[in-house]
Amino acid sequence: MVIASIVMELGIVWLVRAAWIAAILPMLIASIPSSKLTSFHQLVLGFAGRGKILHLSSQKWTVPQKYFAHFYVVGAAWTTLLLATTWMYACKTAPSSSEEFHLSDIASHLTGGSHVFSFHKSHLTPVEHRFKVWRAVFLLVLMEIQVLRRLIESFYVFKYSPSARLHILGYLVGLFFYTVAPLSLCVNVAPEVARFAASLMAEFIAKGKGHTSAPEFDILSALSPLMKLGWCQLIGGVIFLWGWLHQRRCHAILGSLRENPSQAKEYIIPHGDWFEIVSSPHYLAEIVLYLGLLIASGGTEITIWLLHGFVVGNLTLAAGETHRWYLRKFENYPANRNAIFPYVY
Repeated sequence: MVIASIVMELGIVWLVRAAWIAAILPMLIASIPSSKLTSFHQLVLGFAGRGKILHLSSQKWTVPQKYFAHFYVVGAAWTTLLLATTWMYACKTAPSSSEEFHLSDIASHLTGGSHVFSFHKSHLTPVEHRFKVWRAVFLLVLMEIQVLRRLIESFYVFKYSPSARLHILGYLVGLFFYTVAPLSLCVNVAPEVARFAASLMAEFIAKGKGHTSAPEFDILSALSPLMKLGWCQLIGGVIFLWGWLHQRRCHAILGSLRENPSQAKEYIIPHGDWFEIVSSPHYLAEIVLYLGLLIASGGTEITIWLLHGFVVGNLTLAAGETHRWYLRKFENYPANRNAIFPYVY
């Protein structure tokens, strides 16, 4: 039974990692400065195109850009499900009032005090395992904050041009991202959470609604462990919120550029917040907030490193194309702006 459990956990972990590697490799190859790869580079950019940076040659296989909202519907629903089940499981295994998280010992273990890439909870003490589960809850809470805001923005902030299109492959990649990214934040506890959810479902089916024991819920015990997490979670959470707030401001600026119907097909140089230093500050802010998630994870999970690598690669490619489009479109475009990273690129 233990061996089967380990195999199951290894399987889902490596499946998710393989998916991220497969998504990152084309971007890495396309970024190699070689004339022999020019065609491949253009192919990748064509697939990643949306809106104003969509190549004319890619117009055939497209969907309306307003379909971006589908990403956040899927992301919000999936993240909420993962968060709810993981939080219920965490409450079941939470320390009692007499048992505290030993943060220094746990931090030492989870950042290299023993085998960093341990997969099964038998490698951890009960307190260390519970800390790992509550850390997953914390990461999912942050992800929930992000996807819910993006969902609201997709309906009430952004006014996509009727002619704005999104390549079908980019659409599928977006659905992939908002399915795999939340799972990546809790993938090392996902098998045991799935077994917990399955046992509750089996009990419900076997006994019926009237005979099923309702899970006990105490708001204090459900929240207090989140207040006892370590410095990595505190620092990561602050960095996440910093990026989150700047992305919200930048999206509000972009949305305000098309408040009037007469502006639906116009492009205007945005100003304010991080737009004064880069052309795609909303992309920079997204990289920052996912960096916050990486730090909050403790930095020991390869899966979350791969998630952040995909975010950086994907948004850097899109930002470069956007910056070049601005330079071609506007003769008076601010010369001090970089594409996405201030003073670097």
